[in-house]
Amino acid sequence: MSGFLDGIRCGDCECNVDWGERRNTIASIAAGVLFFTGWWIIIDAAVKYPDEGHFHHAYHTCGVIATVAFLMINAVSNGQVRGDSYSEGCMGQTGARVWLFIGFMLAFGSLIASMWILFGGFVVPQKPVVYPGIAVFFQNAFIFFGGLVFKFGRTEDLWQ
Repeated sequence: MSGFLDGIRCGDCECNVDWGERRNTIASIAAGVLFFTGWWIIIDAAVKYPDEGHFHHAYHTCGVIATVAFLMINAVSNGQVRGDSYSEGCMGQTGARVWLFIGFMLAFGSLIASMWILFGGFVVPQKPVVYPGIAVFFQNAFIFFGGLVFKFGRTEDLWQ
């Protein structure tokens, strides 16, 4: 039963696209679309609910921290974490690992904080408008998954 779709042909396209060479391009575009969508959602919520009563402006902090985490996670290559291409500098391989760990802690922390804002600020008090809380959560989720796609979706073999 696991291979029952193997014999199905979808169209008669004879295009031979090597997705391995385009992996970095596809991952970069997907990560960019996720990152853009996250910020687009929160900008929409900020424009739709500009007053402090519906959408507190301090809730933007989670998105800013998620963006910093996105940059921190992707500033370190996998070769630097493994110790293949990075031996000198401030702390060498250990410094790269600590930097990556702090980046992931910020990313997970902002995602958890956005859930706390959603439920603690909008769902539990049963506010009539819940969209700003949902927007904060989806902003951080999209930035988080965009960072993961950009970090682990690309390959470094094409850089050598």
